[in-house]
Amino acid sequence: MNIYSLKTHPIQVGESLADILDAYIPPLEEQMVIAITSKIISLCQGRVIPKESVPDKYQLICNEADGYLENVTPNPYDIYLTITNHILIPSAGIDESNGNGFYILYPQDIQATAAFVWEYLRKRDNITHLGIVITDSHTTPLRRGVTGIGLGWCGFIPLHSYVGKPDIYGNPLRVTQINTLDALAAASVFAMGEGAEQTPLVLIKDAPHIEYLARLPRLEEEESLRIALKDDLYAPLLESVSWVWKDGKR
Repeated sequence: MNIYSLKTHPIQVGESLADILDAYIPPLEEQMVIAITSKIISLCQGRVIPKESVPDKYQLICNEADGYLENVTPNPYDIYLTITNHILIPSAGIDESNGNGFYILYPQDIQATAAFVWEYLRKRDNITHLGIVITDSHTTPLRRGVTGIGLGWCGFIPLHSYVGKPDIYGNPLRVTQINTLDALAAASVFAMGEGAEQTPLVLIKDAPHIEYLARLPRLEEEESLRIALKDDLYAPLLESVSWVWKDGKR
């Protein structure tokens, strides 16, 4: 697998995503993957709020999150645990880094944006098979540092299943699946960097285990990555706290 980060100018609020794609993504061939950091999508959508206009960051986080834990003790890092877009993530994904005085919120209509980019680049370069990944940085419990996670995708099956296939000793695998989306996102975020690299786009060639699609994903494929909180491996932890949900239930 070959990964190439693509350097851009500093993306500003309200820029055209299509113009950015045309300016920095070279002519594509069949069976490539383009990864885009969610931050520049948010900037293009105008999903930003001036920091000086927000008297209470915690309240902004609560408003943006699907579920959050009530703030009962002071937090020295001003970071809070939330569930947003069906992902366990700090502070509803709100980002300050490289924000130039803005809080950058999660983009809207992430899957629709992935579909737009997929259709736009396929038509532009007259290709059929193309993968699109919208990435964000993500933390892992009990581990320092961030990796990448996929917020949206298009053009491929997001899970590669080994269920029923034999291991090297001929024993059938029962539950093993590769999360293709998050694996591509992790590699992409590593290539993008987290500081002043200014490389929010990544081009991936020759990625293994990808089953490309020549159509938009079906709803059941979009839902295939998600696990209900009660069915999650970490349910004993996740259900041991009182989440405050947008519908008001606790």
